[in-house]
Amino acid sequence: MNRRAEIARDTKETKIRVAIDLDGTGISKIATGIGFFDHMLESFARHGGIDLEVAAQGDLHIDMHHTVEDVGIVLGQAVAKALDGFKGVRRFGHAYIPMDETLSRCAIDLSNRSYLIWKVEFRTPKVGEMDTELFKEFHHAFAMNAGACVHLECLYGTNSHHIAESGFKALARALRQAVEVDPKTGGTAPSTKGVL
Repeated sequence: MNRRAEIARDTKETKIRVAIDLDGTGISKIATGIGFFDHMLESFARHGGIDLEVAAQGDLHIDMHHTVEDVGIVLGQAVAKALDGFKGVRRFGHAYIPMDETLSRCAIDLSNRSYLIWKVEFRTPKVGEMDTELFKEFHHAFAMNAGACVHLECLYGTNSHHIAESGFKALARALRQAVEVDPKTGGTAPSTKGVL
């Protein structure tokens, strides 16, 4: 089973290429021009067990919004393409990730019904040079384009770096569970409808 995909997106605001292998080992090559975002995507790949390449050029002279959102769009599209109709996977996944004083929880349903519940608050407007409000934009874009229902919540925490990173790791671990091949499905979509 080849669960790899490559997606490219070129607009007047960004030029992005994402390549993934859902059955990888967490190897990543990330270059978005945003240091902290690169760190989050590297963590996402490592803890998701996904080989991931992201090359993004965006209008960072304006701000980081277009780059972050468009990477979320393309990454979500790549996951959906690699899953090929969600056939044969576990579909559901969840994770709790502690990081020092912070605890985050994520639950995901690969249902082809996109949704995001976001219960995350930051104490600071930035982490490094990155606006903390952009983390929701990324997760929303990812969920909408992956066909995933994502519930992400920071149960408690004070350090914005920890809140952001534990959220990315929680999403990664939940996704890792959900994309696992489930032999009990017989290669079909895990739904009473027979298709997702």
